[in-house]
Amino acid sequence: MATNPRRRRKIVTYVIAGVIAQTAIILLFVLLVMRIRNPKVRLSSVTVENLKLNTSSTSPSFGMQLHAQVAIKNTNFGHFKFDNTTATISYRGAAVGSADIMKAKAKARSTKKMNLTMSVSSKNFSSVTQFRSDVNSGILTLNGHAKLSGKIVLFKVFKKKKSAEMNCTMDVDTKAKEIKNLKCK
Repeated sequence: MATNPRRRRKIVTYVIAGVIAQTAIILLFVLLVMRIRNPKVRLSSVTVENLKLNTSSTSPSFGMQLHAQVAIKNTNFGHFKFDNTTATISYRGAAVGSADIMKAKAKARSTKKMNLTMSVSSKNFSSVTQFRSDVNSGILTLNGHAKLSGKIVLFKVFKKKKSAEMNCTMDVDTKAKEIKNLKCK
């Protein structure tokens, strides 16, 4: 069965157009869906309870309970499974509190919210004068840090190690007993 040259050109043209279309679809899929980004973790809200200040001349200190909501935003098309980690709170570089973040899974294209309660306390600062000046100003600046390590799992086939890091600063208003200027990077 012989085919004329015109018909062969049409067939070849359709085959080439089909290959180009499939290549474009695969390329779009790889660029949009398969591009795996680091998830983001932030403190979305923090409240203060039981704030106690000791400004005595011999051993100044403070203590409080922080109730925080941690938000893990996963913009990937696969879920993010992360391991146990610890969130720490520091004052002028010294660790003053911590809380455990239990391993969990942030679903694809969603935000997982977790509640933490931290006991924050400090005694015998090396920098007593800075602490007194912060208390006199009515503002204690605290830093929060956590690093979540885990894997992004796409279609139960592709697995890629990724991590999400949180660096937040917040001001504790000692007079109003509340958090102000909560900023996360």
